[in-house]
Amino acid sequence: MGDSTDGSSMAAHSAQSSDNSNTPGFFRRVLAALGPEASGETTPTGGDIQITASGNRAPDLQSLGRVRVNDVAVPKADIVAVPADISKSELVEQFRETGFSRLPVYDGTLDTPLGMVHLKDFALSYGFSGCDEKDLDLRGLLRPLLFVPPSMSIGVLLQKMQSERRHMALVIDEYGGVDGLVTIEDLIEEVVGEIEDEHDTDEDRLWVSEKPGQYLALAKTPLDEFEAETGVSLTETDEVDEEEIDTLGGLVFMLAGRVPVRGEVVQHPAGPEFEVVDADPRRIKRLRVRLKNVAS
Repeated sequence: MGDSTDGSSMAAHSAQSSDNSNTPGFFRRVLAALGPEASGETTPTGGDIQITASGNRAPDLQSLGRVRVNDVAVPKADIVAVPADISKSELVEQFRETGFSRLPVYDGTLDTPLGMVHLKDFALSYGFSGCDEKDLDLRGLLRPLLFVPPSMSIGVLLQKMQSERRHMALVIDEYGGVDGLVTIEDLIEEVVGEIEDEHDTDEDRLWVSEKPGQYLALAKTPLDEFEAETGVSLTETDEVDEEEIDTLGGLVFMLAGRVPVRGEVVQHPAGPEFEVVDADPRRIKRLRVRLKNVAS
């Protein structure tokens, strides 16, 4: 979530980067549906959540004016952001691997955010490959971010995003640190339900086969299911105690003896290797698994 770095693959849709449904007319309809509470007023909402013909719970639009930003924000541990001194090749790889079209940029740590870099701005300045000889001036590409408290209602935030033409906001805690991230898509999905496009993947798919002998898998993939799929035993070795681990991420953590960093390759004693595609300081998220003795 590693294809070639072309315009379509790097502009892939994600919850951190969508442009969906952000026209002023759409906002007016959404805010009208949210009712007076979206503007900070208080009136009786009337009506409970409705049940649709399919049995799904339809959103009680007026009650969404009471939903707070911290209820829909991406937690800090899951935010994908880049440092201001990142290289061109590393930034290209981030766009490619995540599929996001917008990334927060920070100085030193995420608690010192500088702004947001948009894939379009980077591509127009440096080309989609980012491999020319021009030095990367990331600060010159930055767009401003919104900074909002976790207690703000999503209706008020929608209005603020519309009036200031912002698509991404960082949630700031009482000490001034970053606590989460919200995008327009996160807010709109609270109104209209989950927004899916051709780039979205089935959450039930724990892994995909990229080519013979190579898989892109979530770290939470159960070991027994992955072994059954591939026909390769990953636990029949002295270095692995199968009683202590249940997932691919747990296996890689045990082999490395720590949480490996993004891009690190961990070798299995039986031959397979695990490349860490996505991780934060606390946990592994996604892995690329390469099996041995499999024809490409």
